[in-house]
Amino acid sequence: MIIRESVRIGDKTLTLETGRIAKQAGGSVLVESGDSVVLVTATGVKDAKPFQHFLPLTVDYQEKTYAAGKIPGGFFKREGRLRDHEVLTSRLIDRPCRPLFPDGYRAEIQIIATVLSADQVNPTDVLAMTGASAAMHLSPVPWAGPIAGVRVARVEGQLIANPTFEQTAASDVDIVIAAKKDAIMMVEGLCHEISEADLLEVLDFGHKSIQPTLELIEQMREATGKEKWIFTPATRDASIDARVKEVALDGVKAACNVAEKHPRYAAFKKVKKETVAALAEEFPEKDGDIGAAYEDLRFNTMRGQVLQEKVRVDGRDFETVRPIAIEAGFLPRTHGSALFTRGETQAIVTATLGTSADEQKIDGLTESYWKRFLLHYNFPPYSVGETKFLRGPGRREVGHGTLAERALMNLLPAKDDFPYTIRIVSEITESNGSSSMASVCGGSLAMMDAGIPLKAPCAGVAMGLIKEGDDYAILTDILGDEDHLGDMDFKVCGTANGITAIQMDIKIDGLASEVMHQAMEQAKAGRMHILEKMNEVLGTAREELNKWAPRITTIKVKPDQIRLVIGPGGKMIKAIVDQTGAKVDVSDDGTVAIASSDSEAVKKAIAIIESLTTEPEGGAKYKGVVKRVENYGAFIEIAPNKDGLLHITDMAYEYVERVEDLMMSGDEVEGLGRMIVIDGLSLLRR
Repeated sequence: MIIRESVRIGDKTLTLETGRIAKQAGGSVLVESGDSVVLVTATGVKDAKPFQHFLPLTVDYQEKTYAAGKIPGGFFKREGRLRDHEVLTSRLIDRPCRPLFPDGYRAEIQIIATVLSADQVNPTDVLAMTGASAAMHLSPVPWAGPIAGVRVARVEGQLIANPTFEQTAASDVDIVIAAKKDAIMMVEGLCHEISEADLLEVLDFGHKSIQPTLELIEQMREATGKEKWIFTPATRDASIDARVKEVALDGVKAACNVAEKHPRYAAFKKVKKETVAALAEEFPEKDGDIGAAYEDLRFNTMRGQVLQEKVRVDGRDFETVRPIAIEAGFLPRTHGSALFTRGETQAIVTATLGTSADEQKIDGLTESYWKRFLLHYNFPPYSVGETKFLRGPGRREVGHGTLAERALMNLLPAKDDFPYTIRIVSEITESNGSSSMASVCGGSLAMMDAGIPLKAPCAGVAMGLIKEGDDYAILTDILGDEDHLGDMDFKVCGTANGITAIQMDIKIDGLASEVMHQAMEQAKAGRMHILEKMNEVLGTAREELNKWAPRITTIKVKPDQIRLVIGPGGKMIKAIVDQTGAKVDVSDDGTVAIASSDSEAVKKAIAIIESLTTEPEGGAKYKGVVKRVENYGAFIEIAPNKDGLLHITDMAYEYVERVEDLMMSGDEVEGLGRMIVIDGLSLLRR
């Protein structure tokens, strides 16, 4: 049975179709907006593998280059590993979908979103998110959806649902929202220093915009959805839970109040081991159930302590930020650096300046473009006291780095004013909660240490929520444990003027507006506190660039003179680099950027380029070198490839019998003659 229905989202038409494509998948939906088309499938396995202790959900969003009429670049003419944008979109789909599977569900699920057509007008990431929800809802896999995705932009104060690429480029807000009918599940995006009130308005607008889509998905489920598999969570003997509580409660409470991470983990591990040993004889062959009961007790005890005793794991109240220590200029030879420590989370962040030759080319689906600002986040295993193989960055590293990059990118000076490529690298050396926010703070400090004139310092803070019924606690600057046991992970980045980036994941159904408003205001207070600590160390960019950073001087040449600077096969520009040691980049508009930490090298390169591009002017004075002597005069070079004739009658006021009496080939001539003629122009010789 083929179903194809459409709804209006703002001024766009969103179409969902099922029953025609990929019919053997658990659920399959074709999502269209304009000429952008995404196929999304959701397939699950009915039974879990033995001893599976986590939810094996895999989400892959893939963009096929044929969708935009392109052939992949590179040697292998087929799509390879996912690009960063594809990884980020896969995460956008995963994060709101994952909390909606039943507790204890351990069977494999795979969601694949494939972009089949891209019209270069309508983005496909939010289409894939909505399609994933619809496909999952139609499948037999137990799931408490649906959700829907929407992007919100604001152009000249007007909010727009699912904007085009052009509208997003003109917007001061780019927020992606995933939500159920009565609850927002996920928020991700960047802003241009907007207020908390404006952000709440954006979230409310986005939530209302997706309601028609949710109704359509429900209707499709009623018409053609497959019967859901019955899932019965594993149950334990209630007496095990009771006995675990009797034996372990005091030890768990004591461990909950160990402030340091690893001693606390060691205390929890010790209590667990003792509990399993103490009850092994009473409950033979039930070690797994005893361990699971212990973990539930630990989870509930930690949450209960926060809600009932108003005390967090490390003894703080709800609004206190952990102690902050900052060292700017931490590394001697980097262009800019900072060591940022907040509690047991620490990052060494560096800033490196380069030229336009260092920009990264992004071969996107709809267009290729160059990035002048890069932020790379590294999370080595030693930062959490673990050992594992070092490989390339995983999805988590890509996601955390992108969040920090979004927080800082709109604070950079304009390229015309500051023509540098900037790379930030955050090395996480310790982690116990919110290392991405440490990267934001450290990135801001490292750039100011390098002398990059940011519009304003930027900080980030991670918020948490614990909620039981009507009782709740909003936590500022959460620990790793609080992230795990909490019901919300809410990261807010910004300056003193407003929010620049946000990421929010909610694990529970429903979040009252007053709770969201309080979380926003508490996050603002935390951000302001961190900014105050940063400003005590380095509140503005250093007055001069770091001495190791290249100095870039730009000059303009006419576009038709670019060939003179570059030379045949790049011969001339290579010679300039070899002679001066400076980097030289030439733009299509005739802007020539000369970069070097040696000012003399820059001056020498400028002199060479000016000599190459000098055009003779009538009446101007020039110094030249004699290139050839003839009976009737001398040919004098006043600039590379610019020779002119100084006639024998113009060499002196008196009579000159022989040219050789005044000059020979190779002589530098100044003030001897009266006129040099080049291309019909007479040039004054003195």
